[in-house]
Amino acid sequence: MSELTRIPAPEGVAPAAQYAHVVLGTGRFVAVSGQLALDEDGEVVGAGDPAAQARQVFENLHRCLAAAGATFDDVVKLTYFVTDMAHMPAIRAARAAYIPDDRLPAASAVRVAGLVRPEFLMEIEAFAVVAP
Repeated sequence: MSELTRIPAPEGVAPAAQYAHVVLGTGRFVAVSGQLALDEDGEVVGAGDPAAQARQVFENLHRCLAAAGATFDDVVKLTYFVTDMAHMPAIRAARAAYIPDDRLPAASAVRVAGLVRPEFLMEIEAFAVVAP
């Protein structure tokens, strides 16, 4: 695990809610492509259910990070692509199972008109920094 410094409220910037404005780290950079609610067989999990999809997406992120020798403790940035901002509470609940509030990364949430297939409600990508 790399040493990361989180700055939730830089001077002159409104405090962040549910993310850190800045995360600093040194080490090996890991980029995880946007993950969808697909199980290991490529089947959609939770069609129409944002909570089930969020749980699957975070589990996929977890597995991708592990394959790179990283954990959620190493994540410096998450980007959420959602078809409806009403899905954010489900995403935050799933995230809480993997990332405690005192270790939140920087984050962006983007509402999109659609994803690669209509049954997907969200896609989430991650960037991590792992100690050398």
